[in-house]
Amino acid sequence: MRKTSIVAFLSLLLYTSSFAQLSRDQFSKLESALGETSFFNGHLAGFMLYDLDSQLVLYEKNSHQRFIPASTTKLFTLFSSLVVLGDSTQSIRYVRDGKTIRIWGAGDPSWKYKKFAQPAILKLLEPYDQVIFSDANMMSPAFGYGWQWDDYYYNYSAERTSLPIYGNLVQVKKVGNAPVVFPASFQPNVFPTQRTIRELERDFHSNKFYYNPNNFRAREEFIPFISSPELFMQLASEATGKKWIYQPDSLPSNHELLYGTPLFPILQEMMLESDNFLAEQLMLMVSDRLFQRLDTERAIEYILKTYLYDLPDAPQWVDGSGLSRHDLFTPRTMVALFEKIYRMMPDQQLFELLPTGGKTGTLENSYKAEQPYIFAKTGTMSNNHSLVGLIKGKSGKLYCFAFMNSNYPYKASEVRREMEKVMVMLRDMI
Repeated sequence: MRKTSIVAFLSLLLYTSSFAQLSRDQFSKLESALGETSFFNGHLAGFMLYDLDSQLVLYEKNSHQRFIPASTTKLFTLFSSLVVLGDSTQSIRYVRDGKTIRIWGAGDPSWKYKKFAQPAILKLLEPYDQVIFSDANMMSPAFGYGWQWDDYYYNYSAERTSLPIYGNLVQVKKVGNAPVVFPASFQPNVFPTQRTIRELERDFHSNKFYYNPNNFRAREEFIPFISSPELFMQLASEATGKKWIYQPDSLPSNHELLYGTPLFPILQEMMLESDNFLAEQLMLMVSDRLFQRLDTERAIEYILKTYLYDLPDAPQWVDGSGLSRHDLFTPRTMVALFEKIYRMMPDQQLFELLPTGGKTGTLENSYKAEQPYIFAKTGTMSNNHSLVGLIKGKSGKLYCFAFMNSNYPYKASEVRREMEKVMVMLRDMI
């Protein structure tokens, strides 16, 4: 009896000290907002508020439960990139052989994608008559484990490759009632159809594209193409003016490395716009830097065993972007991960990476306020929505939080509205 009483007393002491910085009234308000009588009791919801200065948990609700994180998974990719890649990408591993150069891609996503600085591929290839390309160092498949098959023609589901070009996407523009696509070599594969479709749609198994002239809108500006060695040889030859030949030889240990472009703009685009393609290629680059092979699964295993062995709950982490429904993280693990990132980076750099409520990225149209107070990564897929990052209280002090929701039967916009009510209340009380 005495031993039981001591254990109970110590447990109560630990519990009360954890919430020592919230008054009883503040604690009760959070309980009301997130507890049994709240909107969030209708589905699985988890929350943690953490004081970065005192390193105390101020409040938690279901922080030990695992949730599908969606794009908040990109925080794991961000952390991995920061600790492994340094300040630049690596584009190509290569061997010189007379007037021929043999190259292997290293995962760099920037070649002719968006407005990134371009790797010096043309300069590297200039002295050579032909290029022999190998993707034998690519171990990961084009699509990640647990990705949805019917996402194949959306731009957020571009294929993973060792040396992407154009982001592995076809660009679509509307001219009259018809689409014009780029690269132009895809144009002969664009066909009209009487199917009731409103966008240019790609065939599931081939790079054939279809549109209905009566309904075509061109709101989907980019569509993934199916990558293949033959197609890549064609696109790379057109882009460089050199003859490319596919020969899947193993990467020799004695080779040279072409470093690519500054890393920070790629990290910033991944975080602000939640670019899945960049996230996946970043994890391939992490693997390349560690093992000289492109293997996302192996890179994840290494990061978890070395840099993230001390997380509160073992993550189930399978991809770089969060497209997979097999990713499972707890709110308290997300807070622990975010604290690691927070301690690694200058505040100004971190704020440049994080979407800001009412201002930038995926939070541009939500959490609006005269003085921004939410700086966080969003994550959304069907029936799942999460937000992980920093909240600035009326006091001006920053706190870390993770707010995760799964298995709700309504629109994500409704969940976001209710989350915003909680975060406004929290901002005003801390």
